[in-house]
Amino acid sequence: MTRVLLADDQALIRAGFRVLIDSASDLEVVGEAGTGRQAVDLARSTRADVVVMDIRMPDLDGLEATRLICADDDLAGVKVLVVTTFEIDEYVLAALRAGASGFVGKGVEAEELLAAIRTVATGDALLSPRATRGLITEFLAQPSSVNPPTPEQFSALTEREREVATLVALGLSNDEIAERLFVSPLTAKTHVNRAMTKVGARDRAQLVVAAYQSGLVSPAPDLNR
Repeated sequence: MTRVLLADDQALIRAGFRVLIDSASDLEVVGEAGTGRQAVDLARSTRADVVVMDIRMPDLDGLEATRLICADDDLAGVKVLVVTTFEIDEYVLAALRAGASGFVGKGVEAEELLAAIRTVATGDALLSPRATRGLITEFLAQPSSVNPPTPEQFSALTEREREVATLVALGLSNDEIAERLFVSPLTAKTHVNRAMTKVGARDRAQLVVAAYQSGLVSPAPDLNR
């Protein structure tokens, strides 16, 4: 059972999300927060697996709440899924830098939101396919407080791990990577996990950014294969 914490300043939105999430047999809402400060406190007390985080909240906004959660070693297993009105904006860029594992738009379909929560919970978080190219391009164009990976980190990858990291950066899922490389999904996931560990990426979203920052992959007209 995946434990979910809802963080949104609008009670009506939280109520709708709760009904949807609790309707899934493998998901359960373990808490609701109306402010960023409450989100951080509840992340610690409920030990949620995934925090569905709004950005604009009183007291402490979702960006700072995400940063505090992701920087807390005691909450290393907690993933943050940012929900935003716009799929490409400066808030999403900041959320990614703060350690968010992924994001979805508030206009997402019900099943897509559930799938996103499950994806983030398993550590397979990735940027929205529709926003990947624009987000990465904007991300790389802006100054970042996050140190890019060193050449030594990427040189430590095996040839297959570099190949897999490249495919991850292009937006492919584990199943798609497995199909492309003629290996099993489990083998693909193992290569992805090893690549993340070697470059110090918390999850797939950070591996994507690291791949672009290192020059392993360059922005192209179309990142969707």
